[in-house]
Amino acid sequence: MDGFVRVPVREQDAKVRATNFKEVCLGYNKEEAENEATRCLNCKNPKCVQGCPVSIDIPAFIQQVKEGDVAGAYQTISKSSALPAVCGRVCPQESQCEGKCVRGIKGDAVSIGKLERYVADTAREMGIVPEGAKEKKNKKVAIIGSGPSGLTAAGDLAKMGYDVTIFEALHEAGGVLVYGIPEFRLPKDAVVKKEIENVKKLGVKLETDVVIGKSVTIDELMEKEGFEAVFVGSGAGLPRFMNIPGEQAMGVFSANEFLTRSNLMKAFDENSRTPIMRPKKCVVVGGGNVAMDAARTALRLGAEVHVVYRRGEEELPARKEEVGHAKEEGIIFDLLTNPVEIHEDENGWVKSITCIRMELGEPDESGRRSPVEVPGSEFEIECDAVIMSLGTSPNPLISSTTAGLEVNRRKCIVADEATGQTSKKGVFAGGDAVTGAATVILAMGAGKAAAKGIDEYLSNK
Repeated sequence: MDGFVRVPVREQDAKVRATNFKEVCLGYNKEEAENEATRCLNCKNPKCVQGCPVSIDIPAFIQQVKEGDVAGAYQTISKSSALPAVCGRVCPQESQCEGKCVRGIKGDAVSIGKLERYVADTAREMGIVPEGAKEKKNKKVAIIGSGPSGLTAAGDLAKMGYDVTIFEALHEAGGVLVYGIPEFRLPKDAVVKKEIENVKKLGVKLETDVVIGKSVTIDELMEKEGFEAVFVGSGAGLPRFMNIPGEQAMGVFSANEFLTRSNLMKAFDENSRTPIMRPKKCVVVGGGNVAMDAARTALRLGAEVHVVYRRGEEELPARKEEVGHAKEEGIIFDLLTNPVEIHEDENGWVKSITCIRMELGEPDESGRRSPVEVPGSEFEIECDAVIMSLGTSPNPLISSTTAGLEVNRRKCIVADEATGQTSKKGVFAGGDAVTGAATVILAMGAGKAAAKGIDEYLSNK
């Protein structure tokens, strides 16, 4: 069966990692990576590339890993991806590149994500950086937001020779990579900051603490600051709630706030000046990757954690790897369960949450079976904190301050999928600002498409 089973990746022991914020997955070493690379069949019609939203030449870089040419593998990946060390850690490879791998038909798919991570981490240790533009163009492009779509668009445009400036609302660059994804999945100093530095080395300028729509508008950037094109990659940071009784109690948080305090402001560190609640018993409502991140963060802060989700395990939208890690660490899953009311104590703090059992009925418009309440099945979970992880939508600040920018009923910017062009001439958009909350790699794919669209627009202008 040699060749049918992937080389296992080393991880922190579950009992140990549940008490710290160090990275869970330890990645491949040189020998492990080269052994795994030999499993790639180097297909003539590589379906893995078709499954990659940024179209990395996967067989080529894996062949270079096999030959021990890490520098070459890194440059191959960098032609398509600005954030390989990030993607190697947080991409849902199982449903994208690895999901298309021919090896996966009769065994394990090649561990493409772990190989990408190995290349990026090793290249960083060797001081290798992506190759920049050979010729400069005298045209300015503004990028709004320094998350995955903004960084990707900025990197691609800089490689084409454009004069690129990123405007970031927060005091630190990285968007969801720094405020949303925990340290134990994506280290900030060792990985995210280094990836951003590589983008800056391409010539990209970065301005933080600039809130577009308040500090300056898109119209002012184009009319007064001389930017000939603008890309909006501002993400979707506006959290949703259930609007159930008791939701205004103290101790009810959005996953966004809870994770931002911990990830961006380092509130988990006792030396941090940012306060964070350390619950004794916490209920996390939702079943996506953000819910897993919030649950695993609360666990590391000392809580017994229950994940409440209204569908079954097969319907959990989170990556199987994240669900598996959460279970190994001791998180309790209350599936086919939905909250109906939050109860307060005499001081206005959460004391319990009432839930009702669900069963799956007929499929909805997307093909997912709709959950239906089971009458008389209510029960109560005692807790001192509830974290709502029900998805997010774009903040309407940019769209409401930009003349002629069309949005849909969900307040998402309307943009062409292939080029990122919006209803306003010279303004492009992509990522969560257009689609609503989605994955890092899909946002990167949108940033890549928009960079190409902007290049075509400015070349023809």
